[in-house]
Amino acid sequence: MAESAARFRDVVAVREFRFLWAAQAQSRVGDQIARVAVALLVLDRTGSAGLTALTYALTYLPPLLTAPLLAGLADRYSRRAVMVAVDLLRAALIGAMAIPGTPLAVVAVLLVAATCPEPLFSAARVATVPRTLPGPLFPVGMGVITSTDQIAQIAGFALGGVLVGAYGPHVALAVNAGTFLVSAALLHWGVGPHLPERDGAGPARGSGFALAGIRLVVGDRRLLAVAGLVWLVGCYVVAEALAAPYAAQIGAGGEAAGVLMASVVVGTAIGSLLVAKLDGAWRRRLVVPLAVAAGVPLAATAAAPPLWATIALWTLAGVFHAYIVLAQIRFTQFIPDGMRSRAIGFAAAGLQTAQGLGIAAGGALAEWTSPSTAIGVCAAVGACLAALIGLVSRVHRADPPAPQSQSGQPVEPSEAR
Repeated sequence: MAESAARFRDVVAVREFRFLWAAQAQSRVGDQIARVAVALLVLDRTGSAGLTALTYALTYLPPLLTAPLLAGLADRYSRRAVMVAVDLLRAALIGAMAIPGTPLAVVAVLLVAATCPEPLFSAARVATVPRTLPGPLFPVGMGVITSTDQIAQIAGFALGGVLVGAYGPHVALAVNAGTFLVSAALLHWGVGPHLPERDGAGPARGSGFALAGIRLVVGDRRLLAVAGLVWLVGCYVVAEALAAPYAAQIGAGGEAAGVLMASVVVGTAIGSLLVAKLDGAWRRRLVVPLAVAAGVPLAATAAAPPLWATIALWTLAGVFHAYIVLAQIRFTQFIPDGMRSRAIGFAAAGLQTAQGLGIAAGGALAEWTSPSTAIGVCAAVGACLAALIGLVSRVHRADPPAPQSQSGQPVEPSEAR
């Protein structure tokens, strides 16, 4: 099948992908519900905005340590078994958080514990997608997944507010625990085991095995450049984190913060579907320009324009933010299957860590200056770094080494691009 012939319905027609897609979508909704519930639970008990923000940051930072240690498990065991095990573990941990009267210190520990295996699940899932969607179907599938993730975020935040308002945070957390159980069932019954190929780097054990994915990415300038472009999301996510204080700064109502956050998500959902249909040459050429462009509308926020103009700017930024789909496709396609989970786990951990650090840095800058200035400065830094990565690495001109196929032979260029 020629790449230009890949259609959305071709992707949805693949049974395994439908189960992966459904499991991820409803689980993502549950995650967002839990974020709302935990934030409101901490704020209600302590009245501290600082502790609330710290608790939110705990959902991003732990993977920095756990990714190198855990992601290799998805290159050692059945990827389906890994995803199911992680889902069941998180269901138990979030379920414990849902018990009324649980001390906040225990809630924080459980939250960290539930966040730690996220890179392992993410690595196993993303490594499975190209196995279920071979050739030209893979880019389209990644676009569908990313777009669905954005829509699920909006639905999750909205449902989280309704559930917490009507039944309290404990019920909302219980719902999130239930989504992990549903996800585990969907993956168990609808997805094959997908045993990883051996990478030829020695026995599947020890620290050398666990760190091989990191060495592969860090040792290849082009792969590291693509990962770096993904990590720049840490500069752009500051806008969403500061949406509420920014709305207050420009004199908009409390509802405006939700609209602003939703505008970025809607833009990214649209952009993800648009870039999914690009052919290999355009995916290669546009990844850096779109990464730069993603910061330009947000940088204009430094002028604190009126609400309607900010919504338009942030929606446009979201469309350009779909560059991350192109970067993820490019990164994943050129990693050998036997090392794919470890490399993806490293990249995913870097992304979550960059988001946590970006939010923290943006918040500190907003305290010192203003929310609009913090958003604008962080976005401008991200755009400049994206341009620098493109100039230094020339990632748009050359491909990383071709991966090995299931049979151990090099993938044909027509399949890899």
